[in-house]
Amino acid sequence: MRVLTVNVGRAKTVAYTDAPGGATGIDKQPVDGPVAVRDPGPKGTGASGLVGDTVCDLRHHGGSDQAVYVYAREDLDFWERELGRPLANGCFGENLTTAGLDLNGTLIGERWRVGPDLVLEATSGRVPCRTFAGRLGEKGWVRRFTRQGVTGAYFRVVVPGEVRAGDPVEIVHRPEHEVTVALAFRAATTERELLPRVLAAGEALHTEELRTAREYVARYGDGTAGAATIPGQTDGTADESAGVV
Repeated sequence: MRVLTVNVGRAKTVAYTDAPGGATGIDKQPVDGPVAVRDPGPKGTGASGLVGDTVCDLRHHGGSDQAVYVYAREDLDFWERELGRPLANGCFGENLTTAGLDLNGTLIGERWRVGPDLVLEATSGRVPCRTFAGRLGEKGWVRRFTRQGVTGAYFRVVVPGEVRAGDPVEIVHRPEHEVTVALAFRAATTERELLPRVLAAGEALHTEELRTAREYVARYGDGTAGAATIPGQTDGTADESAGVV
């Protein structure tokens, strides 16, 4: 289990984003040498956890709960076969491309030590956005990515440190609940009746998703009456403004 590449982005003005100023940092490229990783601060003011990585739209992206986005090379290989085209490390906007790790089976609150010092904690899956779709240039990409549910994972920074290509990844904590990244993603998008189950992850869950789950339970109990739209959320498809740019 290791980091294959560390990927950072620079702001570029493009036609396919609705971010203020029309700029995005989703085009992330592998870099040589160590990159410092720290807690960027709250969403809305904090950007990427990786020093030198750009997040342009702070309304929806960046912040402590989305400090580091990780995607597995194995899942990129899956999409290569599905799309019939090569996909380079970093092309999904991920900060770390890994080998030997099941991102979708990662538990919310699971902690990884990356290299000698850095410790990360999983918070949620990645909900695709229109900028991601524009970057890939695939028709119907938001819906397709959501339906497949191979999302990668967001992490918060528990212990800051440096990361570089080739660093080993060690799972140092596995919570006792069963809320995986994949389950949390489905609850947030297409299967809202699962929202009560994600509460087992507690405060480790992405702050916004935890709030949504609590609102759902307060309104609908355990969800047996059927899923419904929570204010500020979508109707079973991916939120087109909630990805990583």
